[in-house]
Amino acid sequence: MTSTPSDTLFRPFSIKNLTLPNRIVMAPMTRGMAPNGIPGAANAAYYRRRAEGGVGLILSEGTVVGRPASRNLPGIPFFHGEAALNGWKQVIDAVHDAGGRMGPQLWHTGSTRAGEWQPEAPVESPSGLLAPGTPRGVAMTEEDIADTVAAFAKAAAAAKRLGFDLVEIHGAHGYLIDEFFWSGTNQRTDRYNGASIRERSRFAGEVVAAIRAAVGPDYPIVLRVSQWKQQDYAARLAPTPALMTDWLAPLVEAGVDILHCSQRRFWEPEFPEVDGENGLNFAGWAKKLTGAATISVGSVGLSGEFLKAFQGEASSAVGLDNLLQRMDRDEFDLIAVGRALISDPLWVSKVQRGDANSLKGFDPAALKELA
Repeated sequence: MTSTPSDTLFRPFSIKNLTLPNRIVMAPMTRGMAPNGIPGAANAAYYRRRAEGGVGLILSEGTVVGRPASRNLPGIPFFHGEAALNGWKQVIDAVHDAGGRMGPQLWHTGSTRAGEWQPEAPVESPSGLLAPGTPRGVAMTEEDIADTVAAFAKAAAAAKRLGFDLVEIHGAHGYLIDEFFWSGTNQRTDRYNGASIRERSRFAGEVVAAIRAAVGPDYPIVLRVSQWKQQDYAARLAPTPALMTDWLAPLVEAGVDILHCSQRRFWEPEFPEVDGENGLNFAGWAKKLTGAATISVGSVGLSGEFLKAFQGEASSAVGLDNLLQRMDRDEFDLIAVGRALISDPLWVSKVQRGDANSLKGFDPAALKELA
């Protein structure tokens, strides 16, 4: 294995009132280890260790907004209520004490299922569908939608008040916001649906605009998006660059500063049939089409992709040459790293000093503890 430190990865990055010391982001990864939805000392120490290891920006695991059925596992943390917010205050203080920067990923899991556990209230989604043709839960009323928009804005305002450096909105992977994007789960007949992806993006645009109003003009907002869904890995919201522009440009206009473009393997071209674009990946195309800063992600530094980890598959460490080449040409601005940072809190510092031989692979056993 050969990987060497690169000035490309360790350049500062600035956006609005935030400057990061390098281009490496800790990806949001569900851990489900917040008893009663309240993060505690173990959660704070977990994130602090990644800050001490040199991560430029930490994005928290998904943390849910104040809706009755906004989470699909009992250990997912809340980002509402005094006890949970006090817990998150401990987290951000610990990260800042270690010199880190961090934002919470604000989340609503919609109608998705993550096991046998059921929330007390009925799950909600645009049309009461888990997947195309698969009913689950209830369709949201317009009042439900308005209350959910307000819940996202309230959570974002709390994040700023607690001292977090930015917020990320989870709009990917088949969860609530993505269920509005996807025609397969959005069968509404009101203004939140339509023939185009631009019309189906109305709900997300309202969430972004409400958050922008709540946090002011200088506080960075990140939006995580994906083509694939956990309900259908082959799903495509935007099969052409023109449709991707229709999808993402209005969200940037509404107030998104950074698009976090999730794909399963960062090196795969988003539109391989389009000539002359050097094989741009999802984040590369999103940056080109919208002008927004972008984060790429997907199996960085590891031999296997992350979905296999949940099936118990380990991965070995691999080189970063492809990543460095793409970042050298500014295809995207930041790179998110997930499983490698679960296995090794010091992954970033090892990369920076060129200590390739000590980079660890990924052992699925790491998913069972906050180490």
